Amino acid sequence: GTSFAGANMQEANFQRANLSGTIITKASFVKANLSGANLAGTFADRVIFAEANLTNTNFTDAILTSSRFLNALITGADFSGAILDTYEAKLMCERADGVNPETGVSTRDSLGCR
Repeated sequence: GTSFAGANMQEANFQRANLSGTIITKASFVKANLSGANLAGTFADRVIFAEANLTNTNFTDAILTSSRFLNALITGADFSGAILDTYEAKLMCERADGVNPETGVSTRDSLGCR
């Protein structure tokens, strides 16, 4: 329930962190480790998750507008109910796989991949 406005979290370690309900705007999580983190209900606007480790991360009901996930590891990530740019979701579908161990939802299903 904190705020990371304009924060540079490049290569930071948030593995298994509870960041649910956090406000993140114009921030950089490039190459950060968020594996197993809980970002459910997070407001993440214009956040760069490029090359971040998002393995098994929970993004359920998060608002991820204008956020970028270039080459992020998304195996097992759950985006159920998240608001995500359609183009970004399409790009992630190309590499989406796995099932989130906490929610039991597949990454592909949570992104609405065909």
